[in-house]
Amino acid sequence: MSAKQKRLLRSILIDPPTGNTQWRDVESLLEHLGAKIEPHHGAKFHITLNNVETTLHKPHNSNVCSKRDIHLLRDYLINANIGVESLD
Repeated sequence: MSAKQKRLLRSILIDPPTGNTQWRDVESLLEHLGAKIEPHHGAKFHITLNNVETTLHKPHNSNVCSKRDIHLLRDYLINANIGVESLD
């Protein structure tokens, strides 16, 4: 995992959500973690990681994820057994 991906994972799991997380960085992190990402309807993406499924929305009119999106992503990663121990 690159240093940038470690910082992003830490910011998602530990830090308060920020309003400057880029969608392409989230997508790259998910792919590195082994997630299967499939386009769904419109801006939706079906994500499968560790046999846990969810649907995430790509941000509209910008590539920056909202704080709500980061909260949803945090909950999803925790449900998929991705935690701070993944940072080691």
